[in-house]
Amino acid sequence: MVSASIEETNALLNWKASFANQTESLLPSWNLLSHNTCTWFGISCNSAGSVTKINITGFGLNDQASIGVIERWGRFDRLAQPGLNCFNPFLGECLAGVLSTRISSLDVKIETKTKDNVFVQLLCSIQYRVVRQNADDAFYELQNPKEQIQAYVFDVVRAHVPRMTLDELFEQKGEVAKAVSEELEKVMGAYGYMIEHILMVDIIPDTSVRKAMNEINAAQRLQLASVYKGEAEKILLVKKAEAEAEAKYLGGVGVARQRQAITDGLRENILNFSHKVEGTTAKEVMDLIMVTQYFDTIKDLGNSSKNTTVFIPHGPGHVRDITDQLRNGLMEASSAQINAD
Repeated sequence: MVSASIEETNALLNWKASFANQTESLLPSWNLLSHNTCTWFGISCNSAGSVTKINITGFGLNDQASIGVIERWGRFDRLAQPGLNCFNPFLGECLAGVLSTRISSLDVKIETKTKDNVFVQLLCSIQYRVVRQNADDAFYELQNPKEQIQAYVFDVVRAHVPRMTLDELFEQKGEVAKAVSEELEKVMGAYGYMIEHILMVDIIPDTSVRKAMNEINAAQRLQLASVYKGEAEKILLVKKAEAEAEAKYLGGVGVARQRQAITDGLRENILNFSHKVEGTTAKEVMDLIMVTQYFDTIKDLGNSSKNTTVFIPHGPGHVRDITDQLRNGLMEASSAQINAD
């Protein structure tokens, strides 16, 4: 019989070498000393000498993230590490099962009540894995590890949450996750499981409670907005009042200065007229100026006003009364300006 090709021989030896550190004791006939590959254990060739079949009964192959459990006559014998493992069926050895050592995730939804009598649902995610060294405990001790983990999560959460208000639960959900983690590590460690992480993913209050919380939040924000709006309106009113007071003050100052200027001009005119026209007294000059200003005022009123008719008292006696009124008004204005200064 012709031996297999060099490429097939190298491929088989490379495959054997990939079986971790157990290859020295497993498949001893697979070596270069045996020139005929077709004589190797479990190898079948055709008439041309090419490998057509590999049958290695009594060997088990585990991937890197798995670990096997080998029993002898129904009793645990040893663990099968990743790679190629050999067991002898004639001695009662068999591969009882394979456990994955990858991290698994279990989502648990718990409904409970808080201290302030609010029903909430908590979504908890538990990440766990099998400990390689204690894989036999994980395989034999628990029938359903997920149900066991879920039961402990229910117990711990329902023992802690009723001691918290809803607001405290949102603020301290990390403390709840920590309590769950400590309890699970203590219990599940004895069964060959390691708790990697506990995540408190979500806290879901009842729909009516969420609606009420949103309404309270909205009312508080509206109240705060009203306070700010009131303060702004208060500032506007105060500033407006201050501006009006300042405007009135400046208007009064302007009127007083205008009257003072008129008084000074009248005084100067009276003195000039008295010096140029002999025999006239200051009172006569003042009366003449008052009458002239009176008629000037009537003229301006007629020109600038929309009224077509103005009723005024007229006659020699009334003119004198008007003169006295104008004089008294100017004297009062001059006195007010002096007091203001």
